[in-house]
Formats: sequence, structure tokens, C-alpha cells
Amino acid sequence: MRVLVVGSGAREHALAVALAADDDVSDVLVGPGGPGVADVAEVVPLDPLDGAAVAALARERGVDLVVVGPEAPLVGGVADAVRAAGVDCFGPSAVAARLEGSKAFAKDVMASADVPTAMARVCTDVDQVAAALDAFGAPHVVKDDGLAGGKGVVVTSDREEALAHARSCLEGRPGAGASAVVVEEFLDGPEVSLFVLCDGRDVVPLAPAQDSKRLRDGDEGPNTGGMGAYSPLPWAPEGLVDEVVERVAQPVVDEMARRGTPFAGVLYCGLALTSRGVRVVEFNARFGDPETQVVLPRLRTPLGGLLRAAATGRLAEAAPLGWSSDAAVVVVLAAGGYPAAPRAGDPLSGLEAAAAVPGARVLHAGTAAGADGALVASGGRVLSLVGTGATLADARAAAYAAVAEVGLQGGQHRTDIAAASAALAEEVGA
Repeated sequence: MRVLVVGSGAREHALAVALAADDDVSDVLVGPGGPGVADVAEVVPLDPLDGAAVAALARERGVDLVVVGPEAPLVGGVADAVRAAGVDCFGPSAVAARLEGSKAFAKDVMASADVPTAMARVCTDVDQVAAALDAFGAPHVVKDDGLAGGKGVVVTSDREEALAHARSCLEGRPGAGASAVVVEEFLDGPEVSLFVLCDGRDVVPLAPAQDSKRLRDGDEGPNTGGMGAYSPLPWAPEGLVDEVVERVAQPVVDEMARRGTPFAGVLYCGLALTSRGVRVVEFNARFGDPETQVVLPRLRTPLGGLLRAAATGRLAEAAPLGWSSDAAVVVVLAAGGYPAAPRAGDPLSGLEAAAAVPGARVLHAGTAAGADGALVASGGRVLSLVGTGATLADARAAAYAAVAEVGLQGGQHRTDIAAASAALAEEVGA
């Protein structure tokens, strides 16, 4: 099987690594990719937002399965174009991807499917936002209704900050048309990320993970696309995955099918384990970054066949998934100035030494070749340093040993990813 992965980040690098390890996958192509992924895949020039170009490349190269990584191509209909060209595609249609593309739409689906989530109001002007903030009280949660690269959410006890964020969202982007924000009640409790593979009818959950969205240690600083993650979760309640499938994922997939817009791909369930039970924080229509980087290394079932089964409506035929008992931790190295104004062009060093750390892997997110051919930072999140080991403590040690080898002027990373859970696992002997 020849597979084309669409995208260029660390998530796509992780997907390429897992697909290349599948004996049934003969070739992995990644477009547009980047210099780092060339160690496991062929990098091909490609505009990920051009559905016709993606479909044409797939047909020209004899691709059997296209895997769309980022959200923007999915919302833009790239999966539709690929399927229309007669090529299997893992990723939902543009209509189904509205589960991520519009938070208001997702709330409507959850209401119809009786899925537990935060109380919310959809607002189209600042007066409505102010009334909603007062109704729910602090902490305030304000979300851009559309795609925002993981940075469209503000959680703050400062009412003026919440209003300012809402105002910036409502002003919209050029050509974006009407804008809206969703104001929600604050959900207490730890958050969990669960990927659920879907084929339009059946669902298969992967292993849960937890990511860290805030820039700095102790969950301080601005929201980001994610600064680290780990799996498994030693503190997760028994039966959590089954509960999420029964109360969240399957009802949503059933509701989407009822509406005539079946969801086939991966449903990312962002969850809060509140004092009142499991609540949905958000849905994404694709694999999350950086959680993918810790979930896939633990998956023992070959990934290529699993994704193709989801793409072709055959998940019911899939054997139970196999998982490693090992743990995985990823630490994100971000550029100076991230997330507000990431600096590009700073040289990177020490990547070979980082990759040589036992149990570590270096995944590229925002890197490019400079004028002299040496690697430089080219995006906000630059590298994902992944560690695996028998325990969370071992995995964490490997990840941070790799981080220590990398040089990047002004680079930022958290030092506390998985620290509390690793200590807890040691205490309980997990």
C-alpha cells in the first residue's frame, strides 16, 4: 500500500513514522512535508489546501490511501476532492469537518445527540458577549467559532481580557464573512484527549493522552497549540474510554449519519473530567498535535490497515487494538516569541545528538533549510522531542535528555511535562 500524508508538522512526521513501520505499507509520501521527515518518507511538493492538486498527485503516483493531517484542508474539502478522484482518503468531508470548523455547529450536534458538554451561548456582537460573561461568571471562556490554529480560546478571570478577545474574533478576518464567538461556562477538573477512529458508522478508540496548552510551567502564560503531552494516564478512572465511546463518540457519529453527513476519519474528543462527570470541551476532526506524537508510538496494531479500514467503512472488521505497556512523553521546543510573534531563521544545532539519546525521537514541526543548507526554525513550534520508556519517568527522562542536546537561540520549552503523573505512577507502582 502506498500512502500520501498531507501536511508538514510534527503530527505528520509522527504519522509517517508509524506508517513506515507497517509491513503492508510499501511507500510513504509526505507533502509538503519538511526536511526532517525525509528520514522515513519521500517529501513531495504540494499545496495542502489545493484539493485538486492533492487528488492529482495521488492518482499520478498510484497512491492507495491519502491521510489528511491538518484541519484547514479538511474544512476546505480536500478529502472530498480525493474521494471524488477515486482514491481512498482518511479524513472527513468538509461538511462533517464542521465539527471542528464551527464550535456553534458542534454544540448543535451535541445538543441533538444528548452529549454532555459545557453550557454555552453563541454570540455575534459584544453586547451579547458581555451578557453571557455575566451570566456564566468567572473564570470566563471565550472561543472563536472558526479555526484558529489552536489559539482561538481564552480562559481568564479578567472580564476585560475576555471582552477584548471576543472583540478581536468578531472583527473577523478579511474575506471570512460573518463572525461569531462561543462563550461557555468554565469546566473544572483535568482534561483528557481521546482519538476515536470512525468510518461513518462504527468507532474504535485509541489510548487517551493529556496535553499541556499553556506556554509556561505550572499551566501559566498564554494558550498555545500545545507544549507537550504524555500517555498513558495513571490517574484516569477505570472505564473512561468505554464511557466516552458510549456517551460521546458513538452518539455524535450516529447523529452525523442521521443528518446525512457521515463522519469518517478521527474524532478528537477533548474532555474535562469535572465534578459532575465527563464533559466535552471541544471536538477536532483530525489527529491532535502534540498528542499524536505520544499515542502512535504506543500503538502496536499496524496503522496503515487501520486507517484504510476507517476510510472504507470496514472498522467493524478490525481486530482489537494492541498497545505497548510503555509510556511516551513529548516536549515541544518552540521558537523565541511564540505564540504571539514567533521568530524565524534561528539556527538549530544538536539534532543528531538528540536523536541518539536512547528511547528518544526527534520530530520536526517548523524547520527549514537555511541559505547554507543548515536547519533553521521556520515556525512557532519547531520540534517535538519524544521519549519512550517502561515508565512515565523513563519516558520523561529520555525526552528531556533529547531537549538538552538541542540548541536554539531563544527557544522555549516547559520543564514540567508529565512530572506530576510520573510521580503518581511511581507512588502507585504503575
